[in-house]
Amino acid sequence: MYPEDRVLVAYVPRPADFAIVETQGWYRIPQRHAPKGLHAEYFAFYFGRRFGPEKWAIHFFARQVGYELVSRLTLFPDQPDHPRANEPYYKVQLGSLQRLERPIISLRWRRVTFIHTTWDRFQQATEINDLFVDGEAYVDRLYAALKERGIQAERQYRVKESGGVYVVPLTVLCKNGRIDIDSNQIPTTPTELAQLTDQIMQQMVEKGGIVSESNLI
Repeated sequence: MYPEDRVLVAYVPRPADFAIVETQGWYRIPQRHAPKGLHAEYFAFYFGRRFGPEKWAIHFFARQVGYELVSRLTLFPDQPDHPRANEPYYKVQLGSLQRLERPIISLRWRRVTFIHTTWDRFQQATEINDLFVDGEAYVDRLYAALKERGIQAERQYRVKESGGVYVVPLTVLCKNGRIDIDSNQIPTTPTELAQLTDQIMQQMVEKGGIVSESNLI
């Protein structure tokens, strides 16, 4: 294990899907939805809402040992009438499954399909936002500065509006709206970064304060 090893966090919607990972040692990805980081050294698994008390968190990971492109029917020969039976899927072969000593949780419900991260971030993360490597370093710095002041920002926040769907690099969810921060708004010097953090805190007050964890799912 090296700090720069790649980790791909993959969504698991149902316990039945994870049972395949546990008992047969593979995970499936439709080719048309395959992420660019399919060749990551490790796969980790984010549980959906059907997992009860373990939902919306990462509890397990495994080393990837290879993958192949097969039809869904090859994976599930007992389902010949499935509407996607002939579609191509990646069958990702995995090593032994390992449980994290401390799960990586999502403080707020969020839609996760895949998250690219690195082994060092994965080892240090306490919640989902700590994993993101997409975006510039200054987004990282502002996220860390806000966290030091007890403000939990959301990274790569997906917004759906009438004009379509887009992703905000960083946002702070408040009781009366949210504060979106674009990458271009983030300064490069420590002084300006501190000033922006102060401005965000003032805007939080104006918007009724941050959404507390008691309001989270």
